[in-house]
Amino acid sequence: MSPICDEQPVHDGPMVGLEAEAELAKFAKAMGHPARVRILRFLREQDTCVAGDIAEHLPLAASTVSQHLKRLKVAGLVQGEIDGPRRCYCVNAAALDRFRGLVAALSEPK
Repeated sequence: MSPICDEQPVHDGPMVGLEAEAELAKFAKAMGHPARVRILRFLREQDTCVAGDIAEHLPLAASTVSQHLKRLKVAGLVQGEIDGPRRCYCVNAAALDRFRGLVAALSEPK
């Protein structure tokens, strides 16, 4: 299996403003389900993983995991590739750091 966890580029703009608010909302929407939080946490612990493995470790059907992974991937929080019949996913650490920064900026005074 080829490495897939090279960080993908993430917008590195300001932490406040309309664009930052839209970006934060995109991340928050992707994280808006407890199963997605669990999946992201599981991927962080594993570094890389095959989607079928996730369903074996979480009380979720493989099809449910697949749908949640799709939402996380569209938001940029998860990246992955298809290697034959296997789908390999990992956390995009740069995107997760950006999300963390955008959330932290909410508590900063203007």
